[in-house]
Amino acid sequence: MSDDRVFRVTVRGRFHELSERARAYLVGAQAEHDIFVSAYTPEGTFTYDERILFFNLRYEIRANGPDAESDAITEGLLEAEQFLATMGFGHQGLTAKAADLSAMWP
Repeated sequence: MSDDRVFRVTVRGRFHELSERARAYLVGAQAEHDIFVSAYTPEGTFTYDERILFFNLRYEIRANGPDAESDAITEGLLEAEQFLATMGFGHQGLTAKAADLSAMWP
């Protein structure tokens, strides 16, 4: 049996200096990234508001050890940075919080 704990990590931020191309993509893909179709997944789910000001990414991350929650938050932030860079989405003010599912469902 694994000692991994499952965390739901939510990374939030604000779009910053989006290119015309990035903004056009976000406008066109908005229905696919609605908050009501999001979930916590290992690969992450990306959602944003209709004004294209704020976004969040939701990850399900497994971690263990005494710093598991901190490690999960760090991994979530790194994943988010990589995603945003790959997509070419300028951003600022990234924050992350984690919820330990083992604490919710003992």
